Amino acid sequence: MDLSVVTVSWNVRDLLAGCLDSVYASLADSGLQVEVLIVDNASRDGSADMVRQRFPQARLFASVDNLGFAAGNNQALRQASGSYVVLLNPDTLVHGDALGTLLRFLDETPTAGMAGPRLVYADGSFQHAAFHFPSLEQAFFDFFPVHHRLLDSTLNGRYPRARYARGRPFAVDHILGACMMVRREVLEQVGLLDEGYFMYCEEIDWALRMRRAGWGIYCVPAAEVLHYAGQSTRQFRDEMFVALWRSRLRLFARHYGPWYNWAVRRIVRLGLSREEARARGRAQAGEVTAEELAGRLAVYERVREMTHE
Repeated sequence: MDLSVVTVSWNVRDLLAGCLDSVYASLADSGLQVEVLIVDNASRDGSADMVRQRFPQARLFASVDNLGFAAGNNQALRQASGSYVVLLNPDTLVHGDALGTLLRFLDETPTAGMAGPRLVYADGSFQHAAFHFPSLEQAFFDFFPVHHRLLDSTLNGRYPRARYARGRPFAVDHILGACMMVRREVLEQVGLLDEGYFMYCEEIDWALRMRRAGWGIYCVPAAEVLHYAGQSTRQFRDEMFVALWRSRLRLFARHYGPWYNWAVRRIVRLGLSREEARARGRAQAGEVTAEELAGRLAVYERVREMTHE
């Protein structure tokens, strides 16, 4: 098997159908031997039945529980047999020969362990697809946004748009988890995704392990994938805020030093205090209800408690 395509889905039936249509269309004339593995994370919208009816050629793993991103992908990765494996979010559309382009790049670049495409939003506009590893500056900007040019800069972990525009592959720290193609040798050497992350940061953890094992990670702009972004996670925004910081703090504890962990936790606490003050101000102005305020403050307190663990 040349390529295994793995998709983990949760309550995005129509987007999943569009994603799978685009995958099969992209690979129809590739000449590659391909398998498609779908993990449905206990969706309630009929996603599993849709896959059974419309895509009987795919291998479906219908979970009775929501396993999260890492564990869901790992369930399929343990069964995948491709020389290359691509993890593809269900809120994506593969454009043209994007998957074949990524596979050929990896095949021609033996030092590359992972590759990702150029991403665009639904309207065709630019979307950052690759990032530097997290820094204190990025943590600060999360709570204290300054000039938009800084938010779109290297200080905030972004690569210059000109790098994408040149159309040539370029080395990066990590690529966005929406579409990641990995060679099998990497899976065998560094292992699967860390299931200690329910959502967020698992791809950064993976990339750190790959980089430390000597593998290169690349963005390949010649491959293009549309990414709607956050269609599953936006269903529970408060819970996802908690999940984000739980995962980030786990990542920092596992891969960063004591001083970094000390500093980032203080930045988060300071930022949470600012957010709490803003929330109370909006409540006083009548922009949010007392119930909404209480819920938001409870979320901030949950994250604050994690910074003391």
